[in-house]
Amino acid sequence: MESKGLNPDGTIAREGALDRVTPAFAPVVAAARREIAGRFSDGRLHSAYLYGSIPRGTAVPGVSDLDLLLVLHAEPTARDRTDADAAEAALDGESAAIDGAGILLDGAGTALAEAERYDLGFFISCLCTPLTGEDLAARLPAQYPTSLLARETNGDLALVLPRWQARLRAAVTDTDRRTLCRTAARRLVRSGFTLVMPPWGGWTSDLEASAELFAGHYPQRAAQMRAAAAAARSPTPDEAVIRTLVEELGPWLTAEYTAVHGTKAARPAP
Repeated sequence: MESKGLNPDGTIAREGALDRVTPAFAPVVAAARREIAGRFSDGRLHSAYLYGSIPRGTAVPGVSDLDLLLVLHAEPTARDRTDADAAEAALDGESAAIDGAGILLDGAGTALAEAERYDLGFFISCLCTPLTGEDLAARLPAQYPTSLLARETNGDLALVLPRWQARLRAAVTDTDRRTLCRTAARRLVRSGFTLVMPPWGGWTSDLEASAELFAGHYPQRAAQMRAAAAAARSPTPDEAVIRTLVEELGPWLTAEYTAVHGTKAARPAP
């Protein structure tokens, strides 16, 4: 059961921990603590979390990025975003170990809302590693690899696809295309995995493993999903590759996902 990312009781285990951070990234994590404390020391911050390959212990120096979630007591403001952007730039410029830093912002009220229980709530309790402040996972429900979780995490591809297609039409530089390739490929592989997650009965964030699990259920789309996993690891500006992602694999996956799990519940208007 442990090999499927589950606790002994069948719930999804938290996938990262601070003691899994490798020595190459320990200074980056320490710098993140300092940046967060310095820029959000006025009572705005509720808690901060690491997520992604660094707390999983699989990060590659010079290749992996630093991913952070900051949960604020109130809903994020323009000032909060400006401070987070400055922290991203400082962290990226300070260390050659990372290829960029990204900071997500959310309010504690949103994180604990019923509507976010199987989306942001799942993200915090299972995919995020506490860095500072109260760990909200203690106030969130246990998670299981169910169709409900699949629907609420990735059942909104129909909303995302048109944005990707518009970005591809508007892209004018290789950087634009690489960024889109990385975003779309990662999301499609993760959606491909959660499509087959309930019958497999476990959780993984490993993109290669996700593509192979998908391939076992959908061999007719295996080559495209493996190509998506490769593009997620090494994004390309090749327009033909990106078109395959956003105009072929994406629409098929959207239709299949809706047929199997339904669509993500609508969120309240901001």
